Amino acid sequence: MKKTEISLINLSITACLILIAFVIFSKDEPKVNKQYISIPQPVRHLGFDVSQYVFEPHALKRNQNLGDVLVGEGVSWDSIIKLDNISTELFSIRKFRAKKPFTLVRKDTCAAPHCIVYEPNKFTYIKYYIGDKVDIKRVDRQYDTCVEVANGEITSSLWMAMKDAGLDNSIIDKMEDAMASSVDFYHTQKGDKFKLVYEKIYIDGKPVSNGEILSAAYNNNYGEHFAVLYENENYSGFYDLEGRPTKSSFLRAPLRYSRISSRFNRRRFHPIKKRTIPHLGTDYAAPTGTPIFSVADGTILAAGYSKNNGKYVKIRHDDVYTTQYLHMNGYAKGIKRGARVKQGETIGYVGQTGLATGPHVCFRFWKRGRQINHMRENFAPKDPLPPSELDKFYATRDSLMDLLNTIDYPVTKELIADNQI
Repeated sequence: MKKTEISLINLSITACLILIAFVIFSKDEPKVNKQYISIPQPVRHLGFDVSQYVFEPHALKRNQNLGDVLVGEGVSWDSIIKLDNISTELFSIRKFRAKKPFTLVRKDTCAAPHCIVYEPNKFTYIKYYIGDKVDIKRVDRQYDTCVEVANGEITSSLWMAMKDAGLDNSIIDKMEDAMASSVDFYHTQKGDKFKLVYEKIYIDGKPVSNGEILSAAYNNNYGEHFAVLYENENYSGFYDLEGRPTKSSFLRAPLRYSRISSRFNRRRFHPIKKRTIPHLGTDYAAPTGTPIFSVADGTILAAGYSKNNGKYVKIRHDDVYTTQYLHMNGYAKGIKRGARVKQGETIGYVGQTGLATGPHVCFRFWKRGRQINHMRENFAPKDPLPPSELDKFYATRDSLMDLLNTIDYPVTKELIADNQI
């Protein structure tokens, strides 16, 4: 065979191979109409598929216990006794409170309860299984903590201004704590202003609670006052911008949400005895049951009763200062002679025992054995943060102040009314 013919044959074979390869590797993939189907997830309530269970709200009546309800629902006493025994380690069924709702979970409307769900607080619910097997399980809800801001202007009181700003009692308490020594909240003035950065806690997109105040500012005739929260394993509390605690060694008042109804007065006319008798204390009027707290760390000298003082507590704080709290409705747990108490710790509750015309606490203050007007006393500040802690504190302070500085104080309402802005 001639070389020319061999070359043509080789060329033809090569061309065929190329053609076959082209057909194989260039073959179109089958066109598939891809559709992604979203499979709906079951809707759940209290951890149960709502399509598989029936939920029935209940609440105990006064003097009723859970066993009474479950017997009426067809649950055997044997199961109830077992549930009572195992629940003591987690949350006893004996702690169910009257009128506080719980949920009976059934597999159908005619069946006996499969589970009881009780919510002791907003963050937790307890599941008591009473079906084929008696069991108990605690579930902690997932929650989100968001940082929020608020501001306001005083027209009558800080309490009203913060309520008008949509803030609840827990944030008001913490605002007073944050500014306890730098601002006298019993002598606020119309036109004082505040702003703050704080935490709000959400469950399933709904607000359920407040966290901490992170930073706050208060502006009055004496200038601008700041507080930032600083916490680690060794320190926890509010500090000014230089790292000094915003609380002094003594608080100015022994309770919140109150008003001064009678001041220290050596020539006061007594409303019951109808004669001039020195009033060597300061009366704070508040609703019966309002918590009373110790204004400083100390040791209880007495927790007793007398005809004039009613139920009272007396506390020695150091070699210089002693305080006394009169006309209590009752004492807090553990309050007795010799017990140690911390600043801000609840020691009792407002009442009207002894010689009292209304619910209040008469707050008395001794300095070196002599009763004085505590409102005129300058108390020593607490110790500042040590130098070794300041770099960490300044970093926290700067980040919190950056947030606080994004908020403006509200514009004075009179300026708006007079069209001055």
